Amino acid sequence: MYLMRIGPRGAEKPVARIDDDAYVDLSDVAADFDEAFFAGGGIDRIRPVVAERAAAGLLSRFAGERIGAPIARPHQILCIGLNYRDHAAETGQAVPDEPILFNKSPNTLIGPNDDVRIPRGATKPDWEVELGLVIGRRTSYLDSPDDAREAIAGFVLVNDVSERAFQMERGGQWVKGKSAETFNPAGPWLVTPDELDDVLGLDMWLDVNGVRRQTGSTKTMIFDPFFIVHHVSQFLVLEPGDLINTGTPPGVGMGFDPPVWLQPGDVMELGVEGLGTQRQTVLGPR
Repeated sequence: MYLMRIGPRGAEKPVARIDDDAYVDLSDVAADFDEAFFAGGGIDRIRPVVAERAAAGLLSRFAGERIGAPIARPHQILCIGLNYRDHAAETGQAVPDEPILFNKSPNTLIGPNDDVRIPRGATKPDWEVELGLVIGRRTSYLDSPDDAREAIAGFVLVNDVSERAFQMERGGQWVKGKSAETFNPAGPWLVTPDELDDVLGLDMWLDVNGVRRQTGSTKTMIFDPFFIVHHVSQFLVLEPGDLINTGTPPGVGMGFDPPVWLQPGDVMELGVEGLGTQRQTVLGPR
């Protein structure tokens, strides 16, 4: 299934995308795609509903509605740093021996085409196309990476927007450079694992103002999504609906010589194979 939330910010309704033109409205059987939905076996519960309504032609048509993030604000957003060998190389950093784990504030989550705002005092705002995964059940102390497969509700395209000066030059934790408002566009849809032939073979790309900046594939991941979930589960409890951003391929702004940073008016367009595309306009500080 392809799960989406459409409508005004704060009033999105849950739907299942059938194709580019049509969707099944699920607002009568699911309040939202949130922690309670995933914890209560919501995906298994709505699967027959979507099939029955689609077969009966009970479809609604997209009419230019705003697309929200495909999940409601999660309990936490976690991120994995330097998880692509070619990205580690472009930044001049060593390939990590185990996943680099940091977090973003959950209120960074926005829709895939919402504006991204540069924070006050920023000097080095950057982009990162990433594969995100959503946790489907309360998870801790998994025995193996294979066990993680049952804990993942689905996959989603994300843009892990960053402010590198805050992240790298201000001391403390990376969270400072990752948690400005609007810094985590997600969507347009959450794809359940059965819809992807191989999550480790997805092409990825990102353009800024029509210029290709990132080209990569999930096949160059150092730690795959299942390893990541297993690893993280040894250190904290993952809650249903939690989002994990799994790292970015090469081509980020800090990797160029000289570096290229986002400016007000820039337009970012990005995609991951099977997970749709995004488009954001960059705004100046408020």
